[in-house]
Amino acid sequence: MAGKVFRVAYDPIYAHPLPEGHRFPMLKYELIPGQLLHEGTVYPSEIFSPAPCDDDIILLTHEAAYLERLNDQRLSDREQRVIGFPQSPALTLREKIISQGTIDCARFAIRNGVALNVAGGTHHAFADHGEGFCLLNDFAVAARLLISAGEVERVVIVDLDVHQGNGTASIFSGDSEVFTFSMHGAHNYPFRKETSDLDLPLPDGIGDVAYLEQLKTHLPRILDEQQPDLVFYLSGVDILSSDRFGKLKISMEGCRRRDEFVFRSLRQRSIPCAVSMGGGYSPDVRTIVEAHCQTFRAAREIYEL
Repeated sequence: MAGKVFRVAYDPIYAHPLPEGHRFPMLKYELIPGQLLHEGTVYPSEIFSPAPCDDDIILLTHEAAYLERLNDQRLSDREQRVIGFPQSPALTLREKIISQGTIDCARFAIRNGVALNVAGGTHHAFADHGEGFCLLNDFAVAARLLISAGEVERVVIVDLDVHQGNGTASIFSGDSEVFTFSMHGAHNYPFRKETSDLDLPLPDGIGDVAYLEQLKTHLPRILDEQQPDLVFYLSGVDILSSDRFGKLKISMEGCRRRDEFVFRSLRQRSIPCAVSMGGGYSPDVRTIVEAHCQTFRAAREIYEL
């Protein structure tokens, strides 16, 4: 691994201020890099701040009329309710920076094995609208760009957030170059699911053993059959039993073992991995931060960076 470096995307706007009632979901984006730096998992030189993604790149995935409404702050009241955030120029800029961060992480991963975006995993964003706190779909934007530029030919998206990646599934429906895999709570948001290439809907209350059995049964087969040049991994920690909305019963140890299994499976096959953090809504923000930091520790250890 000589010459390989660990790279982490982070920009302060990831945690930009929101009106009262929306602040808590953003707090983790301040705390994760601070904890990683404090414990020495990440060094300051390994953190980079992405530039905003160019509109021409976003338009490879998202419809022009929707992007224009985002840029001009013309989302309707209904669109804003579906997204869950009030529109603002800072929020649109944030999503563009997140998308570019995931693009940059994908390119770093191709060279170094793995790279992680402190934010991202905006898998509820469709080509023509946003949903569920997601405006632009960072995995879709990055995958479409890298494929169109000839940097990769085949991509697998491994979405282990507790919520189905409905926007991602819709965007890549019928696309032979991108395989979408979503392992999620069957009775959780979104209540109208889209169809991924492989969906594994999980029952409420599933625990570590059954959860990891499902992952170990399906992920290696997907990787061996698809032979991807790159994997995007959405490592949501809303699978935790402590999560306010998750409905699953996965322990902190189970969440760590999940990440380790994904990274080991990819490392053994020499498949680069770009990671975005996804959701996490435990009442104690320290639980959320620790669960996300486990992902960074596992990536660093397994890819030996």
